[in-house]
Amino acid sequence: MGMLETIARVCDRCHRPLEDDQFRLSMTTAAGTRGVYECPCGAVTVTVIADERTSNSPRERQ
Repeated sequence: MGMLETIARVCDRCHRPLEDDQFRLSMTTAAGTRGVYECPCGAVTVTVIADERTSNSPRERQ
């Protein structure tokens, strides 16, 4: 398993871990799925999950 495959979802502002209950929105495009998480500090973090059909890159990146 590579380093990017084990990356944790964390807030861009305060670096707290982002949990599933903080998930707010999802959008899928040809480049993959974007996930939006809202931290209690008020910051919004967007993650990208690559589409396996179009990419061999790690599943989730920030």
